[in-house]
Amino acid sequence: MAKRLSSEKSKTKKTQKSRASSKNQKSQEPRSFRHRSFRRSYREDYQRETKLPSIMQHILETFRIIFKNWRLFLPLILIAVVLQVLLVGVMSEANYNKLQESIGESNEGFGKASLLLLSTTRTIGFTSESAGATLVFQALIFVMVALTTIFVLRFLLAKKKIKLRDALYNAMAPMVPMAILFLVVMMECIPILLLTIAYTAAVQTEFLNTPFYALLFFGFAGLMILISGYLLTSSLIAFVAVSAPGTYPLAALNLAAELMRGRRMNLILRLIALIMVIVIMWVIIMIPIIMFDLAVKGIVFVAEVPIVPILLMVMISFTNVFVTAYLYLYYRWLLDN
Repeated sequence: MAKRLSSEKSKTKKTQKSRASSKNQKSQEPRSFRHRSFRRSYREDYQRETKLPSIMQHILETFRIIFKNWRLFLPLILIAVVLQVLLVGVMSEANYNKLQESIGESNEGFGKASLLLLSTTRTIGFTSESAGATLVFQALIFVMVALTTIFVLRFLLAKKKIKLRDALYNAMAPMVPMAILFLVVMMECIPILLLTIAYTAAVQTEFLNTPFYALLFFGFAGLMILISGYLLTSSLIAFVAVSAPGTYPLAALNLAAELMRGRRMNLILRLIALIMVIVIMWVIIMIPIIMFDLAVKGIVFVAEVPIVPILLMVMISFTNVFVTAYLYLYYRWLLDN
């Protein structure tokens, strides 16, 4: 009897130890986290290790993949330029000369080229008579180039061969989901719209002249910008996610929100670096071209050729390809993690 009691006690002790150890193991296992609105989310739940290339490696990899496959991307850029010339239009050399004269003769050299670059990027292809139609065609060309770039990159990263013709024919399927996502983005920009309305009213009523009221307004402005920025970061990735075949807009939004959880600051830093690279690229390429155009204006057969407007369209198309490739690479790296 004593032996039976001792064996039973040892068994119960073993079972208690096994249950305690299993509980400890369950508590140590990472929990599947899903944030719920109006409920507290603990920091240790949504912190995730993300192994991504550095920002400089990200930029260099984007340039590398574009220039390595220039036989695909260069025809795409040329097709986009031709469509812009046919559907949007190009600034005439006469209008460009008027813009040059309006800047005045006081600015010369680099300063005049910089002012011309800023002015032409704001007015290229747009006239007061056809501004609405121009915006629609410009948006369609932009979306076409972006979707084709993503389609090509999907095959290149999978190490498969792809022809630009096939990419152009098959990449346009997500146009409707992208349009729905665009409506969602417009709703997410409502805080910024309210901010612009409030700023206009504040300037007209001299509300900002009082320091205390100005402090309140800038606090309100910061809050509105934070709300829209928080929402737009995930929607930006959703535009890339919805390009996958058979992906619905809400599914793309949910996937983007899950990928951006705990990573929004990383994306914001990469977007700031992207803007800096684009500005540097435009300054290095376009300002020497504008200065060269100013120098050869005296030649008769070159005077009426719109060199700068056409090259600006090439730069706009290349920037579209570069930004799309930059975001798609980031999206693929997040999926790999």
